Amino acid sequence: MKKIVTTILLSFFAMITYCQELYVFSEPASNMPSKSISLKLTGRFPSSADFSQRYMPEAMIGINKYLMVHLSGTLSDFYTKNLQPESGRLYVKYRFYSKDDIHKHFRMAAFADVSFSKSPYTYEETNLEGDNSGFQYGIIATQLLNKLAISTTWAYSKLFKVNADKLFLNNPSYHFLNYSLSAGYLLFPKKYTSYKQLNVNAYAELLGAKSLQNANYNLDLAPAIQFIFNSNSKINVGYRFQLSGNVTRMASNTFLVGFEHTFFNFWK
Repeated sequence: MKKIVTTILLSFFAMITYCQELYVFSEPASNMPSKSISLKLTGRFPSSADFSQRYMPEAMIGINKYLMVHLSGTLSDFYTKNLQPESGRLYVKYRFYSKDDIHKHFRMAAFADVSFSKSPYTYEETNLEGDNSGFQYGIIATQLLNKLAISTTWAYSKLFKVNADKLFLNNPSYHFLNYSLSAGYLLFPKKYTSYKQLNVNAYAELLGAKSLQNANYNLDLAPAIQFIFNSNSKINVGYRFQLSGNVTRMASNTFLVGFEHTFFNFWK
C-alpha cells in the first residue's frame, strides 16, 4: 500500500513539473518519468474535399530521466482507397543538460529518428510521420517559468531516395532544415490540491521547414488545447494551418485529435 501511495504522489509531482511542456505537435527537452510507458493514438484529418484520415499508434518509453524512446507507425488512406499500414518510425531523445529550480527549469536534449514509409513522394511538403522515409537529428531547448513553458527545436532531415515509380516530383528535395517554436500555458487548476484534478493546457506552436536545395519552404501555426485526467490520461485537440509557404501539399489545414495514457513506474 505504501508503494502504491508513493507511486501516485511521485506521478502527481512529475505531472506538476512539466505538464505545460506536453506539446501537441512537437517534443520538449524534458522526458516523461523514468520507468514509465505511454500508449498514444493520434488522428490527423486534412481539410480537403475528400475525407481522408491518418492514425498514428505510438508507444513511448521512459528509460530513465535522461533517455526516452518512441516507437510508432501510421495507417492512412492518404494515398490509397482504404486505410492501410503506411509507415514505421523510431525516435530517441537524450536530455544532456538541466538546470532546475522551484517552478522553473531550463533543459536541453538531442534527438534522432528514422522512418520508413510505403507512400509515394508526391508533395513538396515533407515529414517523417507517414509521408516520407528518411532520418532526422537535432536539438531541443525548453524553458519553464511557473505556468509558461517555451521550447524551440532545430533539426536536419534527409529523405531517402525513392524508386522512379514512387516519385511524382520533377525536382525533388532530399535535404531540409526543420524548426519549431512552441509555447504552453497551464490554464487550470489555479492551485494543485490533488493528483485527480483536471489539468487544462493551451498551446501555440510555429512549425516550419526549409529545403536546403531550393527555395521551397512552409511555415504553419498550430494552436491546441489539452485536457489531463488523473495525471495519467490526456486528450489533445489541435488545428494546424499554413501562414506562409510555396510548397505543394495535400492540405494546408489539418485537424488533430489524440488520446494518451501513461503507466507510471511500469517496471522496478
